[in-house]
Amino acid sequence: MAAPFLRDPIDQGAILIRLAFRRERVLRDRQDPLHHSDVFVFECYRFGRQGIIYLINLLEPYISNTTRRSRALTVTQTICIGLRFFASGAFLYSVGNAENIDKAAACRAVRRVYLTLKRFLYVFITFPGHTRGNGIKEGFYAVAEFPNVIGAVDCSQIPIKAPSGPNEADFVNRKSFHSINVQLFSDAKWPGSVHDSRIFRESTLCQRFEEGHYDGVLIGDRGCACKPFLMTPYPEPTPGPQAQFNVALARTRARIEMTFGQLKARFNCLRGLRVAPDRACDIIGTCAVLHNIATIRKERVPVFQAQPEDDVDPVHLDQQNGRAARDRIAYHYFG
Repeated sequence: MAAPFLRDPIDQGAILIRLAFRRERVLRDRQDPLHHSDVFVFECYRFGRQGIIYLINLLEPYISNTTRRSRALTVTQTICIGLRFFASGAFLYSVGNAENIDKAAACRAVRRVYLTLKRFLYVFITFPGHTRGNGIKEGFYAVAEFPNVIGAVDCSQIPIKAPSGPNEADFVNRKSFHSINVQLFSDAKWPGSVHDSRIFRESTLCQRFEEGHYDGVLIGDRGCACKPFLMTPYPEPTPGPQAQFNVALARTRARIEMTFGQLKARFNCLRGLRVAPDRACDIIGTCAVLHNIATIRKERVPVFQAQPEDDVDPVHLDQQNGRAARDRIAYHYFG
């Protein structure tokens, strides 16, 4: 009978060491995307665990499946797939791989989420906001003592892929790439070639200001025409009140540039959308809804850089009563 095979004592020691330091295998529930650490959940979805549970409760009546046949996605999975796409801006096959589904299922989930969130556009996006009017004015005044401000208006170009069709050139902006021009505080989303001033002039917000619905003024950049309810910088300020007016307006208006910076840092998909213009507008609106929900719930803000001021072409359509209103503010508050 042959003698039994004996391992080298050194090899036995190595095996014992490897066994001692071997990690216990942890199996993750593939149907529960929240089965991760808080840090991982926020990095993937830009909401904390409680924030995602809030979204699940909000959207479940609209996106729940009536059957579990064919391994239908749960509400939690569907919402997390949408959030991962908005947060990362990755290709859909990458989003699907991360969530253990194929590209087609990821596409359907993302579409279901943004079409459902469109229902809440005018619930979470309101003007002048969810804070009382005087509180908004006090907040703006605390920045640089600019009076009676209830909002700031600005535009940002959201890159999109070149659309097909005869109006493709309309989406080419002055920097020669295709984009959607999004104006914050307005319901207008226009082709990238349209000037900021026209977007505001044809918006519902402008119309409501002209009809006297709001007690306060907006502040904007030189890309907008000065109106009694829309203060813009002096194009060539003289030293004294006019120069001080411009400084205070610029410092106060920086808040909206910070908002754009937060929005794009929270939802990286807004740095470039590979979809048609109509779907791009739906996704942009959805991200604005989610941003306001995150702000109301005091979700953590990702690290971001404020958007640089856009080098818009100045307009020369200032209204006479707008210039008069600007002078009254400049010489009364900054004289």
